[in-house]
Amino acid sequence: MKRVLFGMAVSLLGGGIASAAPAATAGGLLGLSFGAGKGANTLGVPMQIILLMTALTLLPAIIMCITPFLRIAVVLHFLRQALGTQSTPSNQVLLGLALFLTIVIMQPVAMDIYQKGWVPMERNELTTAQAFEEGAKPLRNFLVHFAREKDVKLFLEIAHAPAPRQPSDLDLKVLIPAYILSELKAGFQIGAVLFLPFLIIDLVVASVTLSIGMVQLPPAMISAPFKILLFVLVDGWNLVLGSLMKSFF
Repeated sequence: MKRVLFGMAVSLLGGGIASAAPAATAGGLLGLSFGAGKGANTLGVPMQIILLMTALTLLPAIIMCITPFLRIAVVLHFLRQALGTQSTPSNQVLLGLALFLTIVIMQPVAMDIYQKGWVPMERNELTTAQAFEEGAKPLRNFLVHFAREKDVKLFLEIAHAPAPRQPSDLDLKVLIPAYILSELKAGFQIGAVLFLPFLIIDLVVASVTLSIGMVQLPPAMISAPFKILLFVLVDGWNLVLGSLMKSFF
């Protein structure tokens, strides 16, 4: 699993490194190679540890931004607010659930990155820069599938980049922010739909309590049990999470 996650990190960084350093030689990145080939400058153990720790430091941001974790986390937080339960489930539970659902969805993509990028680099079949480029292809295909064309055009204009001939040619520096924006929009749309039935319950309870003169208790406190009961009766967790997972396949 550590190798798979590290492969995802280096594949993401590879797009930026390859575009920022087009003059890199076939010997590897910045004249250094992970392999122990003849005449190649190999990275020492301290440098490898530094690179590994840097990649692991970036992993939380990578997992949150370029995976379904973003949409799932946004929807789950909207759901908790709609139910009116301020701290139940807790943030740790929601984030843990979002993380494991993300692993289920991203496992095929992560394995493709590992097989196409990391394994050939370990066998000295590809240089570091080539391994980055090959490992970025499965990730790019996944992001293209969910990024909206409108958002892609926006960031192409911001980056002053020419329009690619096909979606698979998009640069990661354009594709990743477009994907994030698209996922935020999708998460907010789902969250708005989730709010509607619970909002109706709040309106009904507020109207009834005000009509009978019950002003001592806040309507939100009275409506909370009804919203939770409705959510349990319709098997809400199964419906919400099932719909979320199906939206990625």
